[in-house]
Amino acid sequence: MNKLSVYIIAYNEADKIEAAINSVLWADEIILADSHSQDETAAIAERLGARVVQIPFQGFGELRNQAMAACTHEWIFSLDSDERCTPEAKQEILSILENPQADAYYVPRKNFFMGQWIKHSGFYPDYRQPQLFTKGTLHFKNDPVHEEYTIQSDKPVGYLRNAIWQIPYKNLEEVVHKANKYSTLGAEKLAQRGKTGGMFKAFGRGLWSFFHMYFLKKGILDGWPGFIIALGNFEGTFYKYAKLHERQAAWQPPPSPPLR
Repeated sequence: MNKLSVYIIAYNEADKIEAAINSVLWADEIILADSHSQDETAAIAERLGARVVQIPFQGFGELRNQAMAACTHEWIFSLDSDERCTPEAKQEILSILENPQADAYYVPRKNFFMGQWIKHSGFYPDYRQPQLFTKGTLHFKNDPVHEEYTIQSDKPVGYLRNAIWQIPYKNLEEVVHKANKYSTLGAEKLAQRGKTGGMFKAFGRGLWSFFHMYFLKKGILDGWPGFIIALGNFEGTFYKYAKLHERQAAWQPPPSPPLR
């Protein structure tokens, strides 16, 4: 059977990392790609047998590329700190490693939020990027966030049938925190691509993102969790373009000369 490396990216995830690592203890190697966490993330990972690699954060794209480079086995499974491999996904992955038919596989994700499984809102099956692949098959662009990738293989990509779990928000505070964090990174990504911001654009884009997730992606069927997810998406999108506008406007406070 082919051997498997698992890499997990993390920063200050002491409350999540143990569950993530515990779900992949069956792998041949576990790499924690840590960006100099200020809490016990790295210590917990080392205690559980993971090899910790410190990578300064310069965007999620570069972080993933360096994490993959640190893996020593031919096959790689990527897991975020808020994700959990399930027994069913484990068995399917082991079966693939015995007789792989592709070089890269998408993995479905089931999201749990506010005490329930999210069945709509674009959160299931939530194929984000290939998470099981051979080393050298996947390469990420140097994007600050929502990193784009290329697949270098002549074979068609595969899809796992069994899902892993994701806990995208541990509480409502984290919804707000992520909207703030990712809107800042998103504004940087837009700036790198030469986009322009604006308050009307920010409101329009935010409104569309809410409508798209809540109605077109049927988040309304997920009840209050679906509404909060859509609202968080509105806030993240709105502030992404608003922060870009702020960055380009470079507002300065009025002069305040010494009063004598």
